[in-house]
Amino acid sequence: MHAVGHALAIAGSMTWEITWALILGFLLSAIVQAVVRKETVARLMGDDRPRTLAVSSLLGMASSSCSYAAVALARSLFRKGANFTAAMAFEIASTNLVVELGVILALLMGWQFTLAEFAGGPVMIVVLALLFRLTLRARLLGEAREQAERGVAGSMEGHAAMDMSVTGGGSFWRRLLSRRGWTSVSHVFVMEWAAILRDLVLGLLIAGAIAAWVPDSFWQHFFFDGHPVLSKVWGPLIGPVVALVSFVCSIGNVPLAVVLWKGGISFGGVVAFIFADLLILPILNIYRKYYGTRMALYLAGTFYLAMVVAGYAIELVFGGLGLVPDQSQAKIPMEGVSWNYTTFLNIAFLLLTAALVIRFLRTGGRAMLAMMGGAPDAPATMDHGGMDHAATDHGTDHEHHGHHGHHH
Repeated sequence: MHAVGHALAIAGSMTWEITWALILGFLLSAIVQAVVRKETVARLMGDDRPRTLAVSSLLGMASSSCSYAAVALARSLFRKGANFTAAMAFEIASTNLVVELGVILALLMGWQFTLAEFAGGPVMIVVLALLFRLTLRARLLGEAREQAERGVAGSMEGHAAMDMSVTGGGSFWRRLLSRRGWTSVSHVFVMEWAAILRDLVLGLLIAGAIAAWVPDSFWQHFFFDGHPVLSKVWGPLIGPVVALVSFVCSIGNVPLAVVLWKGGISFGGVVAFIFADLLILPILNIYRKYYGTRMALYLAGTFYLAMVVAGYAIELVFGGLGLVPDQSQAKIPMEGVSWNYTTFLNIAFLLLTAALVIRFLRTGGRAMLAMMGGAPDAPATMDHGGMDHAATDHGTDHEHHGHHGHHH
């Protein structure tokens, strides 16, 4: 019982440290998804030129944070005409180059990790774009597009397919501040949370358990802590593998990254581990459903290579500049709740969350949650005062074209 209590206490402390940052990130993500038009995105992401990839990455940074939502969004952009490489750049940026991840890294591990994340992300995108240019065959891409058009989606990924954006005239601010805008933001916000919550809780519990129960000596042996050169070579290679089997989603793996860093993984290894939230087993399975088995394997290989290269690059550059923080300074948050800025920010953001949840429930949100957890086959269009929540990606393509008139 004491051991379980210890693990839960660590998980609870970590949760408290990151609550406000998470809420802020999801709020920004919801605003972008609710008020920015998808057609605009497809127009901006039509090829794989460096400028387009930079724009795609910036759009990704501004959008989502949950790796599941990012993967589903990337697919809907691909279906709406975005270039595949640009869609993948968007996906990487939207789980790894996001504000809330940077804030949480800074809070739990130090600003150097935030800098490494924002420096390593573009390296990974460039390496991936080059790998795609050199090795991605038109036939494989064609198969992936066919599979993507079939519209296979489970309930969890399905939420990003529900287009909850506000259409109609007016500027960005006008759409955002309208009643429909507020409703739409509340819907995207709650649905994003519903999709990520399980992973986040799991990630925090896994990190708490590992921090409490796995002795430091195990990690020190595992990461060759006493061998400076060997540990730097081994870190980026093994980091993504640890992520692959730990099943946690982008924000969920930061607490575990703290544990690994304290345990002796190299700086580049931490960076590669954090980027590998797009290679966890459930996500590889989603790639298989979205793009077919061959493309899923291709993505697994190219993503892994890009993560490893980014890890090495960061290790060399940050090591050379003397920016690698002292491992012994790393601390797993154990303070719990005390009156400091974290508490004030958490209270403010929790109140904001309550307002959004109330709005969501008052505007037909329960039906959407039921749809998300329930029958993924029924294409549903729910009209909320002129706002079209069209879950077009559910069901088959035939239904998708044939049943637009049904209002559930």
